[in-house]
Amino acid sequence: MKTGPSEPRSTVLTEAEEAMAVAFRRHTLLPLDDCLYALQPSIPHLTRSALHQCLQRRGISRLPDVEGDKPEQSKFKRYPIGFFHIDIAEVQTAEGKLYLFVGIDRTSKFAVTQLVDKADRKTAWEFLQHMLEAVPYQVHTILTDNGIQFAEQPRNRNTIYSRPMR
Repeated sequence: MKTGPSEPRSTVLTEAEEAMAVAFRRHTLLPLDDCLYALQPSIPHLTRSALHQCLQRRGISRLPDVEGDKPEQSKFKRYPIGFFHIDIAEVQTAEGKLYLFVGIDRTSKFAVTQLVDKADRKTAWEFLQHMLEAVPYQVHTILTDNGIQFAEQPRNRNTIYSRPMR
């Protein structure tokens, strides 16, 4: 007779925190320690062991091989430090849908994350504020996909969340 839980799960992380870690890893393909460093501000009790076990349970603890698996890709243009790319990932949990904002510097790979209940203009603006406070150097460029959270729309003009944020 088998003992223990019916399904493996974390004793450290909530289901939402696990989903956040998995979405971040899939989205960024950063190594374990880089994921840990980027996620710890959002999940302070996250340990290296808990993150590794979480990624193992989901089958993404190993990054894909660099050589052989993929066709050779062209190199990105070099950017000065402070060029951030911001994206949003949808995270599915048993309780429902959450959104993960991710900001990554193209040069240093410094990453900032924030998990929110809804992805709208207000939460995007709050994430930008959070990111600018968290980054230890000057941010000079922010690249987005111009999704509805970031695009200038007539209904948002002359509000606190209008385009001239910075």
